[in-house]
Amino acid sequence: MGHMHEDMEELKRDMAVIKHILSQEGKLTGYAQKLLKEARATPDSEYINHEDLKKRILR
Repeated sequence: MGHMHEDMEELKRDMAVIKHILSQEGKLTGYAQKLLKEARATPDSEYINHEDLKKRILR
């Protein structure tokens, strides 16, 4: 479980770097903007929680 948490934290850091690079290099494509808008509009309740994710992975 600790390893999964570390992986998730690393993914969050990677996403922050990608967002920074994109903001410095130019605009997002229309498709990327659409996906970002959808992700921001999605309620947290629609995402799977950590415990359920572990159950799915460890089957």
